[in-house]
Amino acid sequence: MPDKPFLTDIKTLRERARKHIEEGAVTGSYSADRETVIKILNEALATELVCVLRYKRHYYMAEGFNAKGAQEEFLEHARQEQQHADQIAERITQLGGAPDFNPEGLAMRSHAEYVEGENIMEMIKEDLIAERIAIESYGEIIRYLGNDDPVTRRMLEEILATEEEHADDLVGLMGNMAG
Repeated sequence: MPDKPFLTDIKTLRERARKHIEEGAVTGSYSADRETVIKILNEALATELVCVLRYKRHYYMAEGFNAKGAQEEFLEHARQEQQHADQIAERITQLGGAPDFNPEGLAMRSHAEYVEGENIMEMIKEDLIAERIAIESYGEIIRYLGNDDPVTRRMLEEILATEEEHADDLVGLMGNMAG
């Protein structure tokens, strides 16, 4: 282990904090490529927004004998995806970027696709595919960030855990519909 102190001395910490105060939470110890992180987060934002829209459509369009349970799941997932979008947008602004809510090109920026589905089972499958895409992409982003941006990484780890829950919920829902 190298001979260096665990913490920077207080005087140095105070001096560093006074430099570039207009950058808010982003200090000199931030080691990620901020522009790349903002671009990646805007893609994640688009993904979440597309998922909100798809889940909302599925909520309103689900019909049939087992529709009520599916509708409840779709609506809950839509609300959680909206929360994810809000978290991501907030982080983008903390990093000095601008969240891209422009509907033009939203589907192109999104990792997940907007597929309507003809019936409840197709809707569930399309939602499950989108969740699996989110799981894969968030895993890659988390590995990319490593220790360079622990706040964004931790936020995405929490979102990833919810996306995995969504996938499990949808697998269960598929089983209920089939059985």
